[in-house]
Amino acid sequence: MSQKIETRLFVSPDLSAGGSVGLEKDQTHYLKNVLRLGAGARVAVFNGRDGEWVAEIAEIGRSSTSLLLTGQSRPQIDEPDIWLAFAPIKRARIDFIAQKATELGASLLWPVLTERTNVERVKTDRLLANAIEAAEQTARLGIPEIREPVRLDALLDAWPEDRPLIVCDETGAGNPIADVLSGPPFKGGTPSGLLIGPEGGFADRELDRLRQCSFVTPVSLGPRLLRADTAALAALACWQALAGDWTMKRPEGLDL
Repeated sequence: MSQKIETRLFVSPDLSAGGSVGLEKDQTHYLKNVLRLGAGARVAVFNGRDGEWVAEIAEIGRSSTSLLLTGQSRPQIDEPDIWLAFAPIKRARIDFIAQKATELGASLLWPVLTERTNVERVKTDRLLANAIEAAEQTARLGIPEIREPVRLDALLDAWPEDRPLIVCDETGAGNPIADVLSGPPFKGGTPSGLLIGPEGGFADRELDRLRQCSFVTPVSLGPRLLRADTAALAALACWQALAGDWTMKRPEGLDL
C-alpha cells in the first residue's frame, strides 16, 4: 500500500482515533472517477475542529465511501480572527474573493449590500463551496464562516462594538493601512474586521453613518484606485502581515 497522501478533504463528522467517516456522492465521485483511487489509498481529512487526520479508504462504491481514521497528522490550532465584509461583485470575481480570502486566513465572509452595490443576489452555498475547495488545497485546518447578505445599516447595527472594523475608504480620509495596523488596537492579532465597499464607492450617507460608529477606523490603501476584489485581498494581506499569523514560520514538513 502506498504511503502517499493523495488529497485533502473537508468533512463534517467528528474525528477521533479509530473512528470512521462516510463520504457522500460528490466526494466519492472525486476520489473514484477523478483521482482514480480505490481501497487502501490514503487521504487527509479535516473538519475545522479536530485537526487533520490520515484516513484509509476502506470501501468505495458508486455513491458512497467509507474512510478509516489511522492517526492524527496535525492538531487543531487557533487561527487569526479576521472577518471580511464586502460588497458583492459579479460571479467570477466574487468566487475569486471567497477562494483567496480563505487562502489568506479570513475567519468569516459577510456580503454587504450598499446603495451602489450592482449585485443583489448572492449564492452563499457557492461561496462556501469555493471556500472549502481553497482550504482543501492550501492545508488550512478550518474554513471561514459564511453569513447571509445584509444591508450596510444592518451590518453596523449587528457589529460587535469590541471588534474594531477597518473600513477601506476610497475618499482618502483614512491614514495608511500599514500605519494603522502597526499600532493599537490591531498589533498583536486583536479580533478585527475589514469592510470593502462597492465598485462605485460608498454613498455620502453611508460614509456619514460609518464615521458615527465608534468601532470604525478608516484606512487608505495607497495612491491607486483598486478594484473591489483587489482591495479586499490587499487589505487582508496587510492585516496578516502586520497583525496576523504572517509573523509565524510555515511548519516544516507540511505536505500539500
